[in-house]
Amino acid sequence: MNTRNWVKFFITTLCIGGAVTVLTGFIIRWKDFRPFFQSFDVLEILSSAFWLFCIGLLFSAVSQMGFFAYLTLHRIGLGIFRSLWNPVQILFLAFALFDLVYFRYRLFAAENEGIFPYLAVALLILLYGILVAYFKMKQSDKETFVPALFFMVVVTVIEWLPALRNNDPNWLQLMIYPLLVCNTYQLLSLPAYLERSQKEREERKKRKEGSGMKPLPPKKAQKV
Repeated sequence: MNTRNWVKFFITTLCIGGAVTVLTGFIIRWKDFRPFFQSFDVLEILSSAFWLFCIGLLFSAVSQMGFFAYLTLHRIGLGIFRSLWNPVQILFLAFALFDLVYFRYRLFAAENEGIFPYLAVALLILLYGILVAYFKMKQSDKETFVPALFFMVVVTVIEWLPALRNNDPNWLQLMIYPLLVCNTYQLLSLPAYLERSQKEREERKKRKEGSGMKPLPPKKAQKV
């Protein structure tokens, strides 16, 4: 990916994270914000939206760090495990889901509280990950299903750890939705940015050839 498209990718993801956090924050804390809307206090509404947007930028930055870290991990995993990399990812996926349910239940469950709410959270994240991985598979090929599922579940849970440790319901919801949306956007839109960068390199090569300049050898776009 060239620098211009990387900047577009970065800024777009930031804006998505900020916008989703503003929307999520107003919904989950509607009781706190409702008086501002009822009295049409524009200053309070804008200041609250700005604060939520800034928090969303932070969540988006965490999402992007996790995404590029996974891209590196994926290449290393393919180099080390080769054809066994997908089974290894499935194993780690199972461990991550188990830990998300078991340790949260052991640490935060009230007396006589059932395990179902903790199990439901893990199940919903898994189902959403399967849905995104399905679209990713349709976008490219079947080999991308497991890596996409691993990223959407395991990496998202790792990125979610600050809120998981706090275990505040508002912060859990405020963080998970931007993470899921940003991770989905990055996973599904990156090939388009790579393709656009490749086309721009080819067009630049043609212009150089037309002007008599010797072009640099093209870089092969990496499949994601």
